[in-house]
Amino acid sequence: MKNLNWPNRLSILRVMLIPVCVALLQFDSAVCRVFAVLVFCAAAFTDFLDGWIARKYKIVTNFGKFIDPVADKLLVLSTMIALCGLGEFPAWACIVVLFRELAVDGLRLVAMEQGKVIAAGPLGKIKTSLQMLTLVLFLIDNRAYGVGTFTLGNLMVWLSVAMTLWSGVDYFVRNHSALSLGEDGK
Repeated sequence: MKNLNWPNRLSILRVMLIPVCVALLQFDSAVCRVFAVLVFCAAAFTDFLDGWIARKYKIVTNFGKFIDPVADKLLVLSTMIALCGLGEFPAWACIVVLFRELAVDGLRLVAMEQGKVIAAGPLGKIKTSLQMLTLVLFLIDNRAYGVGTFTLGNLMVWLSVAMTLWSGVDYFVRNHSALSLGEDGK
């Protein structure tokens, strides 16, 4: 790790915090839940911090372009899946997020074969932030913020799913040429 810059170290730290957060969620303990929230928040903060450092000091690397979005997806999806397993997060929302992430990654792979790089767009960054905020609410306790079946957590699920879909469509619209069929039909 000595040859890695600080933003990349922070992205790797984010990945390393994921199993800690997920493991803490497996214990039916208020103390473990508090630590899971703290670990998730620390991991989410590294997403902001690594990007800020990379831009401020102009130390953007190819590895960083790879590991940062992968770390974000792993953090969000691992936490969603763990909460789904506990019956605390709607599975349909997790499936929509997973579908979008796989579709956009597929688009990126096709573009990469053509020598094109599809960078994260502003909608993708908003999407990730909304997803992380939504997960913090669910990690704390989704049921505590509302009246009846309407909760802030449920509202945030719908907002983050809408942004997830919108940003996914935006990636495909902006990069549709990567999916164009060549003259040979392939």
